[in-house]
Amino acid sequence: MAMNYIWDLLIKAEDEGLSKKDIYFHLAEAYSPYMELSPQLLNAQYVDQHVEVNPYYRYYGIFNGLFHPDHTSDIEFRNYLLDTGLHFLAEIDRMQGMNKREFYIRFILREIKADVFGTLVRDNIHAFTKKEQEIVALNMLRLYRTGEEIYLLKDTLKRLFKNCMIYVKSEDQDELLLYIRQKQTAQNERKVQLVQEMFLPIGFHMEVYWQYHFGIIDAEETMKLDRIALY
Repeated sequence: MAMNYIWDLLIKAEDEGLSKKDIYFHLAEAYSPYMELSPQLLNAQYVDQHVEVNPYYRYYGIFNGLFHPDHTSDIEFRNYLLDTGLHFLAEIDRMQGMNKREFYIRFILREIKADVFGTLVRDNIHAFTKKEQEIVALNMLRLYRTGEEIYLLKDTLKRLFKNCMIYVKSEDQDELLLYIRQKQTAQNERKVQLVQEMFLPIGFHMEVYWQYHFGIIDAEETMKLDRIALY
């Protein structure tokens, strides 16, 4: 789907790992009066860091005198004003389109990055994509409302790691067994550490198995030679 508005482009940029500071808005040399963005390829699915814009599409009253043909001085300063103004207006667009839940998610993520939840959480949140950060923040909201730690621990892990499996031991000790069908990487470890820090109840222990499942009697898939993790 093509991007049509400045706020649409900034959201797409964040999804691709770009910062808002990486995007620069410029007055388009040629543009359609019916479009806000003027990309060279109308259906481009990637984000170009230098974006040509028709600022008069929605903001004629703000920018109508900024690039008058008779004004030939201070071009660099006027370009700066256009870029800064459009970034500000895009943020207003996004705030107006947010519902209460989205506002709370952004608030929690801001608190995480401000070290409110501890250094481990602050440092490890950067291992997550933007969408994954929102999954964690949303379940933190649900945790405050319901207190269902184990359920939300499982839900968060299953959303982050496709086809992972979580077992609660039937013995007296409070222990969980987590199997993740992926290789053990530093980034994945950081994700699991954050989820444990935020959702694992005090007194519980979670054992993590990567790539190879531990053997279960009568479960043939878990009893293959050279593909069994020892428990």
